[in-house]
Amino acid sequence: MRRLLLVPAFLAALAWCAPAYAQARNQLGPLCTTETTPADKMVDACSKIIALKVFKGEQLATVYFWRAVGWNKKGDYAKVIADATEAIRLQPSQAVYNLRGSAYYDKGDYDIAIADFDDALKLGPPSGTIFHNRGNAWRGKRDYAKAIADYDMAIKSDPRSAFSFQNRGISKEALGDLDGALADINQAIRLDPTLPQPLINRTAIWRARGDFDRAIADGSEAIRLAKEKPPVNIMTPPNSVLISGYTHRALAYEARGDYAHAREDYQATLAIVASDTGSKANQATAKVRLSLVTDAAAPIPRDAPSPAAQPAASPAPQQTVTAPSPSPAPAVRGTRMALIIGNGAYAHVKALPNPANDARAVAKSLRDIGFTVSEGIDLDRAAMQKMTRDFLRAAARAQVAMVYYAGHGVQVDGRNYLIPVDVELKPGTGMTEAMIDMDTIMAGLDDQVRTNILIFDACRNNPMAQQVASTGTNRAIEGASGLAAPTSLGAGATLGAGTLIAFATAPGQVALDGEGANSPFSAALSRHIGTPGLEVQQMLTRVRAEVVSSTKNKQVPWSNSSLLGEVYLAEK
Repeated sequence: MRRLLLVPAFLAALAWCAPAYAQARNQLGPLCTTETTPADKMVDACSKIIALKVFKGEQLATVYFWRAVGWNKKGDYAKVIADATEAIRLQPSQAVYNLRGSAYYDKGDYDIAIADFDDALKLGPPSGTIFHNRGNAWRGKRDYAKAIADYDMAIKSDPRSAFSFQNRGISKEALGDLDGALADINQAIRLDPTLPQPLINRTAIWRARGDFDRAIADGSEAIRLAKEKPPVNIMTPPNSVLISGYTHRALAYEARGDYAHAREDYQATLAIVASDTGSKANQATAKVRLSLVTDAAAPIPRDAPSPAAQPAASPAPQQTVTAPSPSPAPAVRGTRMALIIGNGAYAHVKALPNPANDARAVAKSLRDIGFTVSEGIDLDRAAMQKMTRDFLRAAARAQVAMVYYAGHGVQVDGRNYLIPVDVELKPGTGMTEAMIDMDTIMAGLDDQVRTNILIFDACRNNPMAQQVASTGTNRAIEGASGLAAPTSLGAGATLGAGTLIAFATAPGQVALDGEGANSPFSAALSRHIGTPGLEVQQMLTRVRAEVVSSTKNKQVPWSNSSLLGEVYLAEK
């Protein structure tokens, strides 16, 4: 989201101390220190000045600052940080700390960004620009109260700051205050009708309210404005506005059931080069959803049976699949959907007796409180992939989407995979292609207007060590690592806003399969998930306490949340 540049007062035209330099060299100073200089020319001019070794101290810090600005225009945040760090070493200033903090923000390093903004505020008078940028970092950490407080300070400093109104509105939306969010974003649009970003954010609000026509209209106008007049503020990551505009309009088209236009917008999103964390997250979502709407829109061959006559998959004899047929027609807003999978009848790794029972118990508990449930038991890869994709496609029109999985899981090169019953875990090329990528599921669900709850009853050990053997009542696999913490979704995306992810056990630990009919985690989950009036994070706290007690501290469930307010699975 748009950050603001603070230019220090000492950055006047460089005073050249060697009058004998040629005219060409005399042009280097203006090229390096003029905000409108194209990025490549700015970096080149500043680099040549540094190479001359004429300046020291504050003047040299000025050159490094402006070269960092050039790198920022190019979206090369590692070089921004390097040059800004050198400028701070030579001469600390509010402007340089602000610039480096903004680069850390674009990389997704929010804690470091906040530290830089704090240092910037200590060095000079209160700055609305720095308050605004620090508010962005607090928002990145999902501390929306602190973000709003900083945007309040930015607006107090500059009541005509359209972007501070916009970002305060985004924070209010995250807290569930749609009316307050709409008021702030409307004010941003009134202050500057030429800005595409507030319109993109209003697109999300209309979509959250189920008003897809208004969402598409705002998204279209935002894209037009971004193309007609690309953002000139050097602190706006390259291409980020267009990527965001196409993504939000595509989600609105998809929710309305217009898969053809959604497909075009997702393709446009992926055709643009992304540099910042937010844009990469949007592209991760676009990639998954493009695949889903492409499959949904594919024509049926003339000689093929009708969809109603086709089986849900081609499962092995032991498999059971229960899934509602997804429809491209918009569903009623407020729909709550769940994907439930329990895999235990493994052919090539240790079989587990309880995941099927766990899945059935959780599915029943969710149906009892009004969820539409897609349920699969002992699925091979083909059936598991089809059920997952059908669910992700239908979830575009849901208000709450839940995924529950019981069975084996592994982590390969930092990515998490769920294990179908027909997989052979042998090292070598193509191993991950035989599994279901959990990060892809999370990217497909990454959407701030929906609540996503993902619960995994699988091991999270990092064995590769032989002491975690394929015997005993746990869900570990010999020679295969368990699930990792969800720090990222592939190329730069983070755990999406509005998402809660829970694991049956902590990182590095095993999940017990249980001595009875259910695992300790799933037994507790199915008992508490339908409790009326129990907020979901409080529910998981009760589950955690029960599991710790029943396993005598051998298993401690773990969760991470970016939920945007309180969520109740069962009515109060």
